[in-house]
Order: sequence, then structure tokens, then C-alpha cells
Amino acid sequence: MDIFEVGGAVRDRLLGQTVKEHDWVVVGASPEDLQRLGYRPVGKDFPVFLHPQTKEQYALARTERKVARGHGGFTFNSSPKVTLEEDLKRRDLTINAMAIDAQGRLIDPYGGREDLEQRKIRHVSAAFKEDPLRVLRTARFAAKLEPLGFSIAEETIDLMRVMAEGGELDALSPDRIWQETVKGLATARPDVFFAVLHECKALRQIFPEVAALFGVPQPARWHPEIDTGIHTLMALAIAAELTDETSVRFAVLTHDLGKAATPKHELPSHHGHGERSVELIDELSRRLPVPRRFRQLAVAVARHHDLAHRVEELRATKVLTLIEAADGLRQPQRFDQFLLACEADARGRGGLTEEPYPQAATLRTALHAALNADLSGLRARGLTGQALGNAVREQRAAAIAAALGR
Repeated sequence: MDIFEVGGAVRDRLLGQTVKEHDWVVVGASPEDLQRLGYRPVGKDFPVFLHPQTKEQYALARTERKVARGHGGFTFNSSPKVTLEEDLKRRDLTINAMAIDAQGRLIDPYGGREDLEQRKIRHVSAAFKEDPLRVLRTARFAAKLEPLGFSIAEETIDLMRVMAEGGELDALSPDRIWQETVKGLATARPDVFFAVLHECKALRQIFPEVAALFGVPQPARWHPEIDTGIHTLMALAIAAELTDETSVRFAVLTHDLGKAATPKHELPSHHGHGERSVELIDELSRRLPVPRRFRQLAVAVARHHDLAHRVEELRATKVLTLIEAADGLRQPQRFDQFLLACEADARGRGGLTEEPYPQAATLRTALHAALNADLSGLRARGLTGQALGNAVREQRAAAIAAALGR
């Protein structure tokens, strides 16, 4: 049998990047051959084995045949007669369809190295369209590799559009959609992930609430970019500069969903869009397995980001109310995430991407003052129940007023 290193490790090595994990393909062997050598089987759908020492994955070379809709609608042939070239041909992108043999020689039957040099993301063959998950994966690779100058080949975008418009993405499970979404949010350019899905018409199937934002106008005074969808992607790009936390990035993605539901006669104003956004976040979270911490942060940002932007105008009692509403007293770390999302929203606008966001420092100062307010004498006064609660709020508001000079 012959063993080849394949996939992302080969791609990343050619790009000069750190290889984080290795995948291997075994040609000319049966499951019994590997088990006799001490490899442990772990694959459910097709033969994948763990190396007895390194624990890295070794898969038997295989071909596949489409038998049903969706990502899992395939049967596999992993006969020892399957060649390396046949195995590589079933892969999604040319840059992922290269191999290195035991002598260190590159095997590249589908032009992956040239596409790396040309900075192109291109499908290997027409079989690409048989797996709808590849639309999301390709968008994710575009988001991951955009800082290196990569873009998707036009013929691949066209094929992705055919898949989206043909309804193939409807067969994807909510779990797989969410898994790819989180990976997309974790890339260097999460905005590119959603921009690609929008370009190939897949966004309206995967995230109809986000797709509906494109073409919705906003007041030019506050949003020189006008279009709410464009603003959302700009804010998401800023969020990626500010933090790696995917929950913050998700909150930025969803913070203005309610603007798509603004009555047309009210445009370009969007009064009450915060509560409408909360309703849509809840609806999205019922459709997809959005973790509770993602949803809670997104709801807080949707409801309160506009008030955070105006913190310099607020009295100390109103600042405290904002901190309480965003659960800052109980969860200071999440309040900091809230502020990062607010900053991304404020700077994700035409001509304002480099502007400072002093509101964040103001609210961090206010939170620190509220948390450290001197409450030691309140119980000594015999206060209990509502009276104690009111006195605590008064002390905290006074501490905020002193810290902010109000």
C-alpha cells in the first residue's frame, strides 16, 4: 500500500503557513490490512483509521456516488483498486486536491498549485454540485484566504448560484449550517463569508433575515453607506479586527435585523427596530441551534446599542439602567463583549471605520464605579427588601455620577 499526505496540510505548506493538522490517504489497502498494523477504525460512513502512535487520521482512498439529496446522500467505494487521482477528484477545491508522497513529491492532477499561485478558489469537477455543504465551505475558504488575496473563480460562483437557486441547500441540516456558520464567523474576514453567500444567492436560503437587509435604506446622516446590508458587513469586518470571539461577531451580524421589517412608509427611519431585531434573533435561534450565550449577547446588543452610542448624553441613573439592562453588574465580561459589538456597529459605516469610540471607555468607567460603590453602610441602616434595592441603586448611580463628573 502507499500513503500520501493530502488536503489542507499540503495547501498550507505550499502557502508557507503553519500546518495545524495532517490528513493521510491510503491507496491499495483494505480495512483489514490497516487493522492488522494496529490502526483503529473510527469512521462511520467510510473507512477512517487512527494511527497507532500519532493518532492522526488515515482514510482509505475512496470514490462516491450521489444517491439522495443533501450533504449525506452518498454511497462510498473504498476498494484497494481506487487510485489516488480518483480520490482527489472527489474533493471540493483544487487547492485541497493535492497530495505529497513518501518521497516528498507533489502530486497535483487538477491544477491546485497553479490556482494557489493565481490566488484562485476553484472547484475540482462538476461533482462539486452534488454536495450542498460545499457552498458554505467555499464561502468559508474565501473568508479565510481573503487576506492572502484569494478570490473565488467566476465559474465556481456560477455553479454555487445554480446550486442555491435549484434548492439543493434546503437539504442541509440546521446543525451543519450552524457548524459552518461558526467556522465562517471565526475566519479572518467573516464579512466575506456572508458576502459570498449573498453573491451566489445562498444567503436568502441560509440566513433570510440577513439577506433581507440588502437594499434597505438608512438615514445618510448616520449611515453614509445607506444600505443596511452593506453596513452589516462593514460592521462585521470591524468586529473581526476587534475580537476573535464568535459570539460578538454573531451579535454584530444580527444587531440590525429588525430594519428589514420597518414599514416602508417610515423609511429611511427605523424607529423600534431594536425590538423587531430581538424577535428575528429569537426566530433565527429556533431554526438553528444557536447557543444560549450567542443569543443572549445578540439580544442585548440589538436592544441597547443605540442607547450605548448616546451614553455621553445620559444622566447617571440612565447609564446605570443601561448597564443593568445589558446585565453588566452580573456579567462584566459579557458587558465588555457588548461594548465591542457596539463599537463595531458605530465604526462600520462609510468614512467612519477609523473613528474612535469613546463611549466604550465611558461605560467601562461607569461599570467599574457601579461595581465598586460603597454599600457597606446600607444594611447598618436597617434597610431590607425594596428599600435596600433602591438605596443600592442610588449609591451606584452616585458613584457613576462622581466617576463621570456628572
